Amino acid sequence: MSRPCCPAPAVKLPATTPGPSGRTACILAALLCLDAVSLAAQEPITPIPAAPIEDPRRLVLGEQLFHDRRLSHNNTRSCSTCHDIRTNGASANAHDLAVDGRPLALNTLTVFNAALSFRLNWEGNFRALERHAEAVIKNPTLMASSPDEAVNKLRADPEIVRQFRDAYGREPDVAALLDAIATYERSLLTPGSRFDRWLSGDSGAITPEELSGYQLFKSLGCISCHQGVNVGGNLFQRHGIFHPLGSPYPELVRVPSLRNVATTPPYFHDGSAATLAEAVKAMGFAQLDRVLTEQQITTLVVFLNTLTGTYRGQMLTPAMGAPSAATAPP
Repeated sequence: MSRPCCPAPAVKLPATTPGPSGRTACILAALLCLDAVSLAAQEPITPIPAAPIEDPRRLVLGEQLFHDRRLSHNNTRSCSTCHDIRTNGASANAHDLAVDGRPLALNTLTVFNAALSFRLNWEGNFRALERHAEAVIKNPTLMASSPDEAVNKLRADPEIVRQFRDAYGREPDVAALLDAIATYERSLLTPGSRFDRWLSGDSGAITPEELSGYQLFKSLGCISCHQGVNVGGNLFQRHGIFHPLGSPYPELVRVPSLRNVATTPPYFHDGSAATLAEAVKAMGFAQLDRVLTEQQITTLVVFLNTLTGTYRGQMLTPAMGAPSAATAPP
């Protein structure tokens, strides 16, 4: 080791200055923290961020509108008809029902963390939450109304007019209506999953078996489509690459998020898998051309259970009612 040309004068260290062993302990602790940060930075999945800060008046109004049946033409349906915020943000149905009572063509996706996906819906045909809300209100199978019709109904309610004035400085109009709903939907994030805590450096947040499930998830190639903050939701993929997977339509789908996946049975665009184990087995065969063993399926499901997050301090749960799988309606 090189030495300085001139020896420095000896300096007596204060009693509070850590000695060599104390300094070593501090350095080791710092390195452990850096290792934890480095681990999270290297993983293809990132933790869910905190919900964006929004005007609380618009948030409250948006939540009220999300549950308001006046958005539908016959005043019988709201956004929450298919998206149960009390449980999983969707429903337990393979296919929710249209206004005429017939089953919808596609399984309902959860609204939780939808704001983190690059596009919305199975077909990925909307980028913005506002445009999606507008399309749902107009859709003849969902709300069968129009934003203008909904606004006219709301303007007849003095209390909600007051809320719009407080939040937007004006009476209800289409832009404010759609913005309020989108503002509320952006708040529907579910941070705090055990896997996110592990990503953030809490090594005890998941078990060795759950960690093995994550390693298997990566080694099999599931991570190729299910990665990023939403563990999916950021690209399109053809389903049934090697073998058929549910109904053939639509051929190309936006990869769904696996956040809270343990709470959202049944699975796939047609709701044809009633359990998570069935879905994992089918995905391995259809998308990877692999017949997964029972042990592999169990290990993967154990990992996927760690992706369940919290909303308003409560862990998400499956929707009410037993999930039932079904083939897509004609």
